[in-house]
Amino acid sequence: MGKVYLTGAGPGDFELLTIKALRVIQEADIIIYDRLANPDILKEAKKDVEFIYVGKAKGSHSVPQDEINEILYKAALKHESVVRLKGGDNFVFGRGGEEGIYLYDRGISFEVIPGITSSIAVPAYAGIPVTHRGITTSFRVVTGHESANKEVSQIDWSSFTTNETVVFLMGFHNLGKITKNLLKIGKPKDYPCAVISKGTTKDQKVVVGTLSDIVEKSKGLETPALIIVGEVVNLREKLQWN
Repeated sequence: MGKVYLTGAGPGDFELLTIKALRVIQEADIIIYDRLANPDILKEAKKDVEFIYVGKAKGSHSVPQDEINEILYKAALKHESVVRLKGGDNFVFGRGGEEGIYLYDRGISFEVIPGITSSIAVPAYAGIPVTHRGITTSFRVVTGHESANKEVSQIDWSSFTTNETVVFLMGFHNLGKITKNLLKIGKPKDYPCAVISKGTTKDQKVVVGTLSDIVEKSKGLETPALIIVGEVVNLREKLQWN
């Protein structure tokens, strides 16, 4: 019986992969990877490694999560070293917790190797710090992936009235809903926000706007895309470096 490494691949830039993640990838007997992991990372694997793609995209889940859990379990029964490679960090909306619990319940040893989360790395590559003295002392990371058909939102929109920076992951397709909800609770129409597409990669694109015009401005951007809302967006004018 082998060991599963729940491994974060980072936000896209190959050089943001951690040293520990690179080591287990190079030693892996099998790598089970998703859509957002930089494909160049897979080139670091040994020649006889087995690959299984279990990527997900909007409206298209190649493999349901329940099946991914079972794939990890069966891989550990067969192989000594199993790498589950996830874009970003596997514990930040990556379902790494679900996978770890599934393995624990079946007596499979696992280790978590954190990845640099896109929630801080992508804004940084766009010249936007998530916190800044004199502007905001905190930030929160929120899923933007709620179904449009969900009658009751799990997000407490009434708590977004402070000047806290808010980063929405997986929310580009719900951008209109997000801006509408923020305006509804009293955020000014000219409140700064940005959408960053394919952050930290050579194809990165950044659109800066306000809650009233960001939907129109960001038309045509591709996923993965991150939304950041807050006065820190204005710092991009001086901090843009990439």
